[in-house]
Amino acid sequence: MTTDGNEAEHLSPAGRSAGGDAQPLLQDSVPSITLIDPSVAASNLGDFIIMEAVRRELAELLARLRCFTVASHERMTRFSRGLIRQSAVAIVGGTNLLSSRMWFRCPWKLTPLDGLLCRRIVLMGCGWYQFQRRPDPYSRWLLRSILSATHVHSVRDSYTLARLRSIGITNALNTGCPTLWSLDPERLRTIPVEQGHAVLTALNTYFPNRRLDGELLQLLCRAYRKVYLWPQNPADYPYVRQFGLRIHYVDPTLQALDELLVREAGIDYVGNRLHAGIRALQHGVRSLIVEVDNRAQMMGADFGLPTAARADLAGIAGWIERSPPLALRLPRAAIDEWKQRLWASLGIVEPAGGAVARACHPAARRAECGSHDC
Repeated sequence: MTTDGNEAEHLSPAGRSAGGDAQPLLQDSVPSITLIDPSVAASNLGDFIIMEAVRRELAELLARLRCFTVASHERMTRFSRGLIRQSAVAIVGGTNLLSSRMWFRCPWKLTPLDGLLCRRIVLMGCGWYQFQRRPDPYSRWLLRSILSATHVHSVRDSYTLARLRSIGITNALNTGCPTLWSLDPERLRTIPVEQGHAVLTALNTYFPNRRLDGELLQLLCRAYRKVYLWPQNPADYPYVRQFGLRIHYVDPTLQALDELLVREAGIDYVGNRLHAGIRALQHGVRSLIVEVDNRAQMMGADFGLPTAARADLAGIAGWIERSPPLALRLPRAAIDEWKQRLWASLGIVEPAGGAVARACHPAARRAECGSHDC
């Protein structure tokens, strides 16, 4: 970009001619979007895995538009609301942001004032916070107020889809979490079914169960020659240390996790951190996600994600010895439809080759917009 006095020239992919020559666009002609980002002001590395996938799947869109970012896990300021009002659309990325009680311990820190945002927010792979009763009147009003009535929403599972429909929000598709979208079911079918020599685990300290978590760790220590623990949240490390088992601790970074999954041939994943397990699948690692809440349970039922009930230690032990071939069922038609309709609403022709980016696996190619300012 060059600036001379009050004049500015902006070159972008949206301003290229059919022959590939760059055509200048005035800055004011470039539409704006806002990403509502759960990885801002967050300590859970799972939120970073989600947002990496969100930015990767939207990379073609983000390359053509001005992009703002606001936090979902903190209350919006007047400035944040102003960014959303300036935007053609605000996309909220993944995680458990929806609830039947949006006023009580909800991860998405919305207030009644946010209900004035003119239905400009679009969901991208968002899910419902646990299994809950029917949404209360305030939550129904708030969600119907902030969620776009003209765009199509993308939700994580069929439970979330049913909850939205119960309050009259019917313009939604069950696409699964964006972290699944780049997985290749054919490639995953080649994952070995026999037990590896080492295992990676991660434990969810939001829902601790000392007895069942201890039994799982002991099972892993008996079954594998080497057990690794990746602390996805700062509380995970001291929690696991209490069990006094011989476990190798991985540095609490995505880079350290990726390096282990690439370096350690013959490693399995068995743990109850959902996105640590999905990250392992992104690397083509044999994985079993132990269910601790509705997320893994519903994604297992809807899409064939390999999961097991937390109390089913016998079933987990059987899977460790030999697992069935992985048969992931991605809702590709719903994913493509959501992306195509979002692209069209912003006046952008979908990229050649289809709306969905099908990378081999995310660790091999970081999203181009990895920073919070896009």
